[in-house]
Amino acid sequence: MTETEARAPGRRERKKAATRQALAAAARRLFLERGFDEVTVTEVADAADTAVSTLFAHFPGGKEALILGDGKEREQSLTAAVRQLPSGASVLQALRDFLATRGPFDPDPEPEARRIANLVIATPALRAYARALWTGCETSLVRVIAEQTGRDADDLSLRLLVRYVLEIPDLAGTDPDPAAALDTAFAHLKRGWPDL
Repeated sequence: MTETEARAPGRRERKKAATRQALAAAARRLFLERGFDEVTVTEVADAADTAVSTLFAHFPGGKEALILGDGKEREQSLTAAVRQLPSGASVLQALRDFLATRGPFDPDPEPEARRIANLVIATPALRAYARALWTGCETSLVRVIAEQTGRDADDLSLRLLVRYVLEIPDLAGTDPDPAAALDTAFAHLKRGWPDL
């Protein structure tokens, strides 16, 4: 067996990935056509030709996870933005630049991505789930900023900063001009944490 063959996913993994993709695609289509609250998990499972139990096996977070995921990618990308700081860049600039590419802040999204961002903002259950995904990154983000800056991860000032940063998507993302609100939020944070 070659090294490439050893790394390639097996049939079972490919089938799981295909099922997960079919469920997410069916959910996006139905949610965007009819609205999140108007679609049941049974309808999503039927549209993807799977059982409801299969849906929950792949998306234990339920309907919200079908559109927003489980937060792992978000947490990995967010912490990577700090770990991979460009030379001379500040932590706050890296975080601002990262958020500027996500959801309602993305200046040039694909049409479906814009519709999904609007659906999340307009749907209380999705908005609450998205907020929980962001705030769920708190411990990891505090840790990586502490590592990058030589601070103690128990530093209250650092924990406060991270909490404020993670609330920005929910607060600024619903503003009529999300990009301007994002810039305003980070301007305030830079005044409070000029060394970051």
